[in-house]
Amino acid sequence: MSLPPLVTPAADLSVDEVRRYSRHLIIPDVGMTGQKRLKNARVLCVGAGGLGSPALLYLAAAGVGTLGVVDFDLVDESNLQRQVIHGQSDIGRPKAESARDSILQINPYVEVILHETQLDSDNALEIFAQYDLIVDGTDNFATRYLVNDACVLLGKPYVWGSIYRFDGQASVFWAEYGPCYRCLYPEPPPPGMVPSCAEGGVLGVLCASIGSIQVNEAIKLIVGIGDSLAGRLMIYDALEMSYRSVRVRKDPECAICGKNPTITGLIDYDAFCGTVSEDAQQAAAGSTITARELKEMLDRDDDIFLVDVREPNEYEIVSIPGAVLIPKDQFLSGAALERLPQDKRVVLHCKSGARSAECLAIVKNAGFTDAAHVGGGVLAWISQVDPSLPAY
Repeated sequence: MSLPPLVTPAADLSVDEVRRYSRHLIIPDVGMTGQKRLKNARVLCVGAGGLGSPALLYLAAAGVGTLGVVDFDLVDESNLQRQVIHGQSDIGRPKAESARDSILQINPYVEVILHETQLDSDNALEIFAQYDLIVDGTDNFATRYLVNDACVLLGKPYVWGSIYRFDGQASVFWAEYGPCYRCLYPEPPPPGMVPSCAEGGVLGVLCASIGSIQVNEAIKLIVGIGDSLAGRLMIYDALEMSYRSVRVRKDPECAICGKNPTITGLIDYDAFCGTVSEDAQQAAAGSTITARELKEMLDRDDDIFLVDVREPNEYEIVSIPGAVLIPKDQFLSGAALERLPQDKRVVLHCKSGARSAECLAIVKNAGFTDAAHVGGGVLAWISQVDPSLPAY
């Protein structure tokens, strides 16, 4: 739908700014007035990762006057495959600071505000209130619902994007003019049902495709041109090179933007989404061993059956010596149970501990009461036992 301009124009553009943005200024739909709106805009990007990287770079290049960056993470080497706002020399640096430096290299006329903190229910409203528009570049459901609810409560629009392997999605959520994220996804998926990019991977260039669409939508909202993605979900398949859009309607029964909302303030989103199910938490309680304890078991030649529940391609990258690969989906189907010996203690592991905890619950319910899993998974093994192995 076509929406009114989000931002009033700035008073003027300097001579240097006119030179810099000349290719925008000669577009009739943007012109001087549109560029002044961009200059006066305050946009917050939640996350300086895969989606945040292209979004921040192109928002800066477009001339958005004030950019906020929310991120508390550090740059890791595995980020560089897709997070193009960071470079080799930034490894180990705070992502927010690295992003700021890249933004100012692109456009020194942009004011960059850093929020080097974990976004949560205590600070989201205060941070969001400072901005006209939010760009959501997060990769977990808890933060997505937090961003949505904070924007609805403040009456602010936000541009949402999501990526996984070769697939991407994008939309604009603005409760005043259409649906919110909860209208599309009223409830989060069960814990462990949807793998994260860290578990399932993502084609690096997909971030650029979806991130640039997010910036395109942000510019349209700020300037007040074109038909926004409000009320539409855009779906992109990089393998098929296809785009399609699906109509999304406002849900009158939506818990936060419907006729009778039941959510009137921010909630505990970790509890709402549950990164690990209750069954997994209960199974892991008292049945979690460390990577060092696993090493001691192997050195003693304890009678254990070590199982790697990751995917075959992950196992190919790095594995713990002696581990047998039985992917998680075989535990979900029950097929894995036939391969577990009755006369050995079953020890499970994955990349970080979340998937193995889910599988542990299944194994314990099947009668393997002394089974355990490795807290921290392969990553813990690398950091505590064998740093020569590649982390991913």
